[in-house]
Amino acid sequence: MVPVTRLNGKELFINPDLIQTMEVTPNTVITFVNDEKIVVEEPPQVIIDRIIEFQASIQREAGPRDLEG
Repeated sequence: MVPVTRLNGKELFINPDLIQTMEVTPNTVITFVNDEKIVVEEPPQVIIDRIIEFQASIQREAGPRDLEG
């Protein structure tokens, strides 16, 4: 899960796999695959960087895989 901040200052965590689009209007509007939208303080690049770190942490947790079974 990736942390973001609503305009009222409250933090929430979103599932990055469900993001359909992000746009700046001038705040960042995140649209999910179910067409739900939220407006957050962070610019898209910050969210993208957090998604990359989140996905990297999953890979680190999984560790090397034994491909020989």
